Amino acid sequence: MITRRNLFKTAGLATAAVLLPQAGFPNSAKNETAFRFCLNTSTISGQNPGLLKYIEIGSEAGYDGVELWIKDVKQYLESGNSTKSLKKYISDHKLKVENAIGFAPWLSGKHGFEQMRTEMEMMAEIGCTRIAAPVSGFPSEKPFDLAEAGYKYKELIELGRQTGVMPILEFWGASKVLYNLGQAMMIAAVANDPDVRILADVYHLFRGNSGYDSLKMLKGNVIEVFHMNDFVASIPREQQKDSDRVYPGDGAAPMKQILTDLKNMGGTKVLSLELFNETYWKQDPLLVARTGLKKMKEVVGQIG
Repeated sequence: MITRRNLFKTAGLATAAVLLPQAGFPNSAKNETAFRFCLNTSTISGQNPGLLKYIEIGSEAGYDGVELWIKDVKQYLESGNSTKSLKKYISDHKLKVENAIGFAPWLSGKHGFEQMRTEMEMMAEIGCTRIAAPVSGFPSEKPFDLAEAGYKYKELIELGRQTGVMPILEFWGASKVLYNLGQAMMIAAVANDPDVRILADVYHLFRGNSGYDSLKMLKGNVIEVFHMNDFVASIPREQQKDSDRVYPGDGAAPMKQILTDLKNMGGTKVLSLELFNETYWKQDPLLVARTGLKKMKEVVGQIG
Protein backbone atom coordinates (compact mmCIF):
# COMPACT_ATOMS: atom_id res chain seq x y z
CA MET A 1 0.00 0.00 0.00
CA ILE A 2 1.32 3.43 -0.92
CA THR A 3 1.02 5.73 2.07
CA ARG A 4 2.14 9.21 2.96
CA ARG A 5 4.94 7.69 5.03
CA ASN A 6 6.59 5.62 2.32
CA LEU A 7 5.71 7.70 -0.76
CA PHE A 8 9.04 9.45 -1.14
CA LYS A 9 10.95 6.34 -0.06
CA THR A 10 9.53 3.92 -2.60
CA ALA A 11 7.92 6.00 -5.31
CA GLY A 12 9.25 9.53 -5.37
CA LEU A 13 8.44 12.21 -7.85
CA ALA A 14 9.94 10.08 -10.61
CA THR A 15 6.96 7.73 -10.25
CA ALA A 16 4.55 10.58 -10.86
CA ALA A 17 6.49 11.69 -13.90
CA VAL A 18 6.33 8.20 -15.36
CA LEU A 19 2.67 7.60 -14.59
CA LEU A 20 1.32 10.86 -15.93
CA PRO A 21 3.01 11.77 -19.19
CA GLN A 22 -0.17 12.98 -20.88
CA ALA A 23 -1.66 14.97 -18.03
CA GLY A 24 0.85 17.75 -17.92
CA PHE A 25 4.50 16.93 -17.39
CA PRO A 26 7.01 18.69 -19.55
CA ASN A 27 7.96 18.27 -23.16
CA SER A 28 10.22 20.38 -25.30
CA ALA A 29 7.48 22.68 -26.61
CA LYS A 30 6.73 25.94 -24.86
CA ASN A 31 3.41 27.57 -25.50
CA GLU A 32 2.32 31.12 -24.95
CA THR A 33 1.03 31.79 -21.45
CA ALA A 34 -1.72 34.25 -20.65
CA PHE A 35 -2.20 35.55 -17.10
CA ARG A 36 -5.59 36.51 -15.71
CA PHE A 37 -5.99 38.30 -12.38
CA CYS A 38 -8.53 37.12 -9.84
CA LEU A 39 -9.67 38.14 -6.35
CA ASN A 40 -10.26 35.36 -3.85
CA THR A 41 -12.84 36.92 -1.56
CA SER A 42 -11.04 35.67 1.57
CA THR A 43 -8.69 38.62 1.02
CA ILE A 44 -11.42 41.07 2.10
CA SER A 45 -13.63 38.71 4.10
CA GLY A 46 -12.66 40.19 7.46
CA GLN A 47 -14.55 43.36 6.55
CA ASN A 48 -17.62 41.16 5.88
CA PRO A 49 -18.97 43.20 2.96
CA GLY A 50 -21.25 40.40 1.72
CA LEU A 51 -21.35 38.45 -1.53
CA LEU A 52 -22.64 41.19 -3.83
CA LYS A 53 -20.17 43.70 -2.43
CA TYR A 54 -17.30 41.24 -3.00
CA ILE A 55 -18.29 41.17 -6.66
CA GLU A 56 -18.68 44.94 -6.84
CA ILE A 57 -15.26 45.49 -5.23
CA GLY A 58 -13.57 42.96 -7.51
CA SER A 59 -15.00 44.70 -10.54
CA GLU A 60 -14.20 48.21 -9.39
CA ALA A 61 -10.64 47.25 -8.46
CA GLY A 62 -10.04 45.97 -11.98
CA TYR A 63 -9.88 42.18 -11.65
CA ASP A 64 -10.75 39.77 -14.46
CA GLY A 65 -12.49 37.35 -12.13
CA VAL A 66 -13.31 36.26 -8.61
CA GLU A 67 -13.01 33.11 -6.53
CA LEU A 68 -16.17 32.73 -4.49
CA TRP A 69 -16.60 30.70 -1.33
CA ILE A 70 -19.37 28.10 -1.33
CA LYS A 71 -20.58 29.22 2.10
CA ASP A 72 -21.20 32.76 0.84
CA VAL A 73 -23.13 31.57 -2.19
CA LYS A 74 -25.26 29.28 -0.01
CA GLN A 75 -26.00 32.11 2.40
CA TYR A 76 -27.07 34.33 -0.51
CA LEU A 77 -29.43 31.65 -1.82
CA GLU A 78 -30.80 30.82 1.63
CA SER A 79 -31.76 34.49 1.97
CA GLY A 80 -34.29 34.04 -0.83
CA ASN A 81 -32.16 34.96 -3.83
CA SER A 82 -31.63 32.91 -6.98
CA THR A 83 -28.66 31.62 -8.92
CA LYS A 84 -30.08 33.35 -11.98
CA SER A 85 -29.96 36.77 -10.31
CA LEU A 86 -26.44 36.12 -9.04
CA LYS A 87 -25.21 35.06 -12.46
CA LYS A 88 -26.64 38.25 -13.97
CA TYR A 89 -25.05 40.40 -11.25
CA ILE A 90 -21.65 38.85 -11.95
CA SER A 91 -22.08 39.32 -15.70
CA ASP A 92 -23.19 42.93 -15.24
CA HIS A 93 -19.94 43.56 -13.38
CA LYS A 94 -17.88 42.06 -16.22
CA LEU A 95 -16.38 39.33 -14.05
CA LYS A 96 -15.87 35.60 -14.40
CA VAL A 97 -16.18 33.19 -11.47
CA GLU A 98 -12.85 31.45 -11.95
CA ASN A 99 -13.17 28.95 -9.10
CA ALA A 100 -15.22 28.02 -6.04
CA ILE A 101 -13.74 27.38 -2.60
CA GLY A 102 -15.49 24.62 -0.69
CA PHE A 103 -14.75 21.83 1.76
CA ALA A 104 -16.97 18.90 0.80
CA PRO A 105 -15.33 15.74 2.25
CA TRP A 106 -15.37 13.89 -1.08
CA LEU A 107 -12.64 11.48 0.00
CA SER A 108 -14.43 10.39 3.17
CA GLY A 109 -17.47 8.56 1.84
CA LYS A 110 -20.66 8.75 -0.19
CA HIS A 111 -22.18 11.63 1.77
CA GLY A 112 -19.20 13.89 1.06
CA PHE A 113 -19.22 12.90 -2.60
CA GLU A 114 -22.90 13.81 -2.89
CA GLN A 115 -22.23 17.12 -1.14
CA MET A 116 -19.63 17.86 -3.79
CA ARG A 117 -22.16 17.02 -6.52
CA THR A 118 -24.69 19.43 -5.02
CA GLU A 119 -22.13 22.20 -4.76
CA MET A 120 -20.89 21.60 -8.30
CA GLU A 121 -24.43 21.85 -9.64
CA MET A 122 -25.03 25.05 -7.69
CA MET A 123 -21.87 26.68 -9.01
CA ALA A 124 -22.62 25.57 -12.57
CA GLU A 125 -25.81 27.62 -12.41
CA ILE A 126 -23.84 30.83 -11.91
CA GLY A 127 -21.31 30.08 -14.64
CA CYS A 128 -18.44 28.72 -12.54
CA THR A 129 -16.53 25.85 -14.17
CA ARG A 130 -14.04 24.91 -11.41
CA ILE A 131 -14.17 23.93 -7.74
CA ALA A 132 -11.39 23.35 -5.22
CA ALA A 133 -11.05 19.77 -3.98
CA PRO A 134 -8.99 19.62 -0.79
CA VAL A 135 -9.09 16.44 1.30
CA SER A 136 -11.26 18.06 3.95
CA GLY A 137 -12.54 15.82 6.70
CA PHE A 138 -10.04 13.02 6.16
CA PRO A 139 -8.92 11.87 9.65
CA SER A 140 -5.29 12.72 10.29
CA GLU A 141 -4.76 9.59 12.39
CA LYS A 142 -5.76 7.33 9.50
CA PRO A 143 -3.10 6.19 6.99
CA PHE A 144 -3.46 8.24 3.82
CA ASP A 145 -3.29 5.98 0.77
CA LEU A 146 -2.21 8.11 -2.18
CA ALA A 147 -3.16 5.46 -4.72
CA GLU A 148 -6.68 5.16 -3.33
CA ALA A 149 -6.95 8.96 -3.31
CA GLY A 150 -5.99 8.92 -6.98
CA TYR A 151 -8.77 6.47 -7.85
CA LYS A 152 -11.29 8.59 -5.91
CA TYR A 153 -10.07 11.74 -7.59
CA LYS A 154 -10.64 10.05 -10.94
CA GLU A 155 -14.29 9.47 -9.90
CA LEU A 156 -14.55 13.11 -8.88
CA ILE A 157 -13.28 14.21 -12.29
CA GLU A 158 -16.02 12.10 -13.90
CA LEU A 159 -18.54 13.89 -11.68
CA GLY A 160 -17.04 17.18 -12.82
CA ARG A 161 -17.65 16.26 -16.43
CA GLN A 162 -21.28 15.46 -15.62
CA THR A 163 -21.89 18.78 -13.86
CA GLY A 164 -19.63 21.01 -15.94
CA VAL A 165 -17.62 22.08 -12.86
CA MET A 166 -14.19 20.45 -12.75
CA PRO A 167 -12.48 19.64 -9.42
CA ILE A 168 -9.01 21.03 -8.73
CA LEU A 169 -6.99 18.93 -6.29
CA GLU A 170 -5.78 21.21 -3.50
CA PHE A 171 -3.05 20.62 -0.92
CA TRP A 172 -2.55 22.61 2.29
CA GLY A 173 0.93 23.11 3.70
CA ALA A 174 -0.12 22.72 7.34
CA SER A 175 -2.24 19.62 6.70
CA LYS A 176 -1.23 16.34 8.31
CA VAL A 177 -2.64 14.49 5.30
CA LEU A 178 -2.07 16.20 1.94
CA TYR A 179 0.56 18.90 2.39
CA ASN A 180 3.10 18.56 -0.42
CA LEU A 181 2.99 19.14 -4.17
CA GLY A 182 4.73 15.79 -4.67
CA GLN A 183 1.79 14.01 -3.04
CA ALA A 184 -0.67 15.89 -5.24
CA MET A 185 1.36 14.92 -8.30
CA MET A 186 1.22 11.27 -7.24
CA ILE A 187 -2.56 11.41 -6.81
CA ALA A 188 -2.87 13.06 -10.21
CA ALA A 189 -0.65 10.39 -11.76
CA VAL A 190 -2.78 7.57 -10.35
CA ALA A 191 -5.95 9.30 -11.58
CA ASN A 192 -4.37 9.11 -15.05
CA ASP A 193 -6.86 11.48 -16.63
CA PRO A 194 -6.30 14.35 -19.09
CA ASP A 195 -8.48 16.60 -16.91
CA VAL A 196 -6.41 16.37 -13.72
CA ARG A 197 -5.79 19.79 -12.21
CA ILE A 198 -3.76 20.88 -9.17
CA LEU A 199 -4.40 24.03 -7.14
CA ALA A 200 -1.06 25.34 -5.90
CA ASP A 201 -0.30 28.31 -3.67
CA VAL A 202 2.87 30.29 -2.92
CA TYR A 203 2.32 30.00 0.84
CA HIS A 204 1.33 26.32 0.85
CA LEU A 205 4.32 25.34 -1.29
CA PHE A 206 6.50 26.95 1.38
CA ARG A 207 4.57 25.81 4.46
CA GLY A 208 4.45 22.16 3.38
CA ASN A 209 8.13 22.19 2.39
CA SER A 210 7.42 21.45 -1.28
CA GLY A 211 9.80 24.13 -2.42
CA TYR A 212 9.37 25.65 -5.86
CA ASP A 213 11.62 23.75 -8.25
CA SER A 214 9.00 20.99 -8.67
CA LEU A 215 6.84 23.49 -10.57
CA LYS A 216 9.27 22.96 -13.46
CA MET A 217 7.93 19.39 -13.77
CA LEU A 218 4.46 20.61 -14.73
CA LYS A 219 3.23 21.92 -18.03
CA GLY A 220 0.07 23.04 -19.75
CA ASN A 221 -3.21 23.11 -17.87
CA VAL A 222 -2.33 20.91 -14.89
CA ILE A 223 -2.14 24.24 -13.09
CA GLU A 224 -4.84 26.65 -14.22
CA VAL A 225 -5.49 28.49 -10.93
CA PHE A 226 -2.58 29.56 -8.74
CA HIS A 227 -3.07 31.27 -5.39
CA MET A 228 -0.94 34.36 -5.01
CA ASN A 229 0.42 35.55 -1.67
CA ASP A 230 3.79 35.66 0.05
CA PHE A 231 5.41 34.60 3.32
CA VAL A 232 7.62 36.47 5.74
CA ALA A 233 11.11 35.21 6.54
CA SER A 234 10.94 36.21 10.21
CA ILE A 235 8.62 33.35 11.24
CA PRO A 236 9.89 29.73 11.14
CA ARG A 237 8.20 27.70 8.40
CA GLU A 238 6.51 25.25 10.78
CA GLN A 239 5.01 28.13 12.80
CA GLN A 240 3.55 30.06 9.87
CA LYS A 241 -0.23 30.50 9.77
CA ASP A 242 -2.65 31.53 7.06
CA SER A 243 -2.98 34.92 8.74
CA ASP A 244 0.76 35.55 8.26
CA ARG A 245 0.43 35.75 4.48
CA VAL A 246 1.31 39.09 2.90
CA TYR A 247 0.92 40.70 -0.51
CA PRO A 248 2.90 39.08 -3.35
CA GLY A 249 6.35 40.62 -3.49
CA ASP A 250 6.27 41.85 0.12
CA GLY A 251 7.80 38.65 1.52
CA ALA A 252 10.59 36.17 0.87
CA ALA A 253 9.12 33.94 -1.86
CA PRO A 254 11.12 33.69 -5.12
CA MET A 255 8.39 35.36 -7.14
CA LYS A 256 10.38 35.77 -10.34
CA GLN A 257 11.24 32.06 -10.40
CA ILE A 258 7.66 31.01 -9.61
CA LEU A 259 6.08 33.18 -12.28
CA THR A 260 8.71 32.25 -14.86
CA ASP A 261 7.93 28.58 -14.31
CA LEU A 262 4.20 29.24 -14.54
CA LYS A 263 4.76 31.15 -17.77
CA ASN A 264 6.86 28.34 -19.20
CA MET A 265 4.04 25.84 -18.60
CA GLY A 266 1.90 27.40 -21.32
CA GLY A 267 -1.85 27.82 -21.24
CA THR A 268 -3.83 30.37 -19.27
CA LYS A 269 -2.90 30.89 -15.63
CA VAL A 270 -5.40 32.49 -13.26
CA LEU A 271 -3.42 34.30 -10.56
CA SER A 272 -5.81 34.58 -7.62
CA LEU A 273 -4.99 36.75 -4.63
CA GLU A 274 -5.76 34.72 -1.49
CA LEU A 275 -4.93 36.36 1.84
CA PHE A 276 -6.21 36.07 5.40
CA ASN A 277 -4.19 38.91 6.87
CA GLU A 278 -5.98 40.53 9.81
CA THR A 279 -4.09 43.79 9.29
CA TYR A 280 -5.52 44.05 5.79
CA TRP A 281 -8.97 43.12 7.13
CA LYS A 282 -8.93 46.34 9.16
CA GLN A 283 -8.42 48.45 6.05
CA ASP A 284 -10.81 49.64 3.36
CA PRO A 285 -11.59 46.53 1.27
CA LEU A 286 -11.41 48.35 -2.05
CA LEU A 287 -7.97 49.67 -1.13
CA VAL A 288 -6.82 46.16 -0.21
CA ALA A 289 -8.18 44.72 -3.47
CA ARG A 290 -6.53 47.43 -5.54
CA THR A 291 -3.23 47.11 -3.69
CA GLY A 292 -3.23 43.34 -4.16
CA LEU A 293 -3.86 43.64 -7.90
CA LYS A 294 -1.12 46.25 -8.22
CA LYS A 295 1.33 43.99 -6.37
CA MET A 296 0.46 40.99 -8.56
CA LYS A 297 0.95 42.98 -11.75
CA GLU A 298 4.27 44.29 -10.46
CA VAL A 299 5.70 40.80 -9.83
CA VAL A 300 4.38 39.55 -13.19
CA GLY A 301 6.07 42.55 -14.79
CA GLN A 302 9.42 41.31 -13.48
CA ILE A 303 9.40 38.37 -15.89
CA GLY A 304 8.77 40.47 -19.00
